[in-house]
Amino acid sequence: MEKYYGKHVDILKKTTEKLIKKMNIVNNQELGNLIKPQYTLQDIHQIESFLENKGTFSFPALENGLFSAALLGKEGEYTGYTNIWVRDNIHIAHAHYIVGKGEIAAKNLKTLMTYFKKHQERFEKIITGEADAQETMNRPHIRFNGHRLEEIQEKWAHAQNDALGYFLWFYCRLANQGLVVPQQEDMKILALFVLYFQTIRYWEDEDSGHWEEVRKISASSMGVVVAALKELRQLINKTPFASDCKYGDQLVTDKLLTKLIEKGTTALESILPAECIQSEPEKKRQYDAALLFLISPLQVVKKEVADQILQDVINNLQGEYGIRRYLGDSYWAPDYKKKLSAESRTVDFSDDMLSREALLPEEGLEAQWCIFDPIVSVIFGKRFQETRQEEDLLKQVRYLNRSLGQITGENDQVPAFRCPEMYYLEDGQYVPNDHVPLLWTQANLIVAIKEIEKSL
Repeated sequence: MEKYYGKHVDILKKTTEKLIKKMNIVNNQELGNLIKPQYTLQDIHQIESFLENKGTFSFPALENGLFSAALLGKEGEYTGYTNIWVRDNIHIAHAHYIVGKGEIAAKNLKTLMTYFKKHQERFEKIITGEADAQETMNRPHIRFNGHRLEEIQEKWAHAQNDALGYFLWFYCRLANQGLVVPQQEDMKILALFVLYFQTIRYWEDEDSGHWEEVRKISASSMGVVVAALKELRQLINKTPFASDCKYGDQLVTDKLLTKLIEKGTTALESILPAECIQSEPEKKRQYDAALLFLISPLQVVKKEVADQILQDVINNLQGEYGIRRYLGDSYWAPDYKKKLSAESRTVDFSDDMLSREALLPEEGLEAQWCIFDPIVSVIFGKRFQETRQEEDLLKQVRYLNRSLGQITGENDQVPAFRCPEMYYLEDGQYVPNDHVPLLWTQANLIVAIKEIEKSL
């Protein structure tokens, strides 16, 4: 360890202490006693054990293995966060896979597969032209009732290619590793995903993406689909799966997948490192933290592009308490709870963004999210493990400490030792919003802790 810290111990210590003091992001003082400018493996194990004992990494699942977006009591049911989001479930299941709990991840994916089988007609009607893909409620629903695997009739921005891509990517990855064994009917569903992406021309399709808002051609969505198709291509090149990946007489071949991957890759290269380059002001977006997921866990962009995305996020979206999703984000704008009724805070704004954007007084006052700092830490950790450059280790520790500092304290109006969705401005102070704990945040944090263990 001395080899990698050595003369940089003082630099790291001063940098971290300055960062913590400047940003005031250590919300839980008891945990703050364990946050250090440098760590040994024993230190990290102590933090992990401490948080486990405090219930920070509790992931209660439904009997079928699905995870609600957040663990809320009856008072939080208005948020809708007790429902199942496909995207969140994949990130949570992936975290279990990373920490060696592959059986939990596999159970989750098998249930999601059952859900898609139950509602496969959504794919079929769009592929055959019976349903208009431009009508979002016709698309496969990515938010549903987890207990009954039933769709929710409330209008929602279901045009989310990233959510479908995440499922296809992770299911195929576990299948490639033998953690799930697809049956013939499962391969048919995978084929439907491919034919669906082909039908909607995902490389130029406007979807609502990670943030379920205005529809645009989003690099962050497109990249997820590219990663998914690559993983499926690897799967069908193994016997006996190739001959079963078909719908009716339409066989999904290596040639078809390669063609679709090339379409997406070409489009991605024309957009990145931006999120969207369409000319309409409401769509055009240079910086978006969702692009971080193309670096980790998807590893679908080249290093020089990843470098630019990372710097764009750090330079333009990073705040004192977390990382903004994008500039001008009005979700949980200042005094959000005072301006909107409980029932209005989490409705589908995708068709009426102007009304919500009016709530944000000026750029720079956006809510700061807690799902991104752990991912930035993971990215720098993977770089350190490849390069052994001490600067990468310094940054891995820095962003891990930011993530730990976001954990709620005793004085917050939410449970202590929990991972929030975000911090937003209320009466001029940044406080956690109501969605505590958010399982996606704690999933990313446990992955970041495992990554620092590798580095140490």
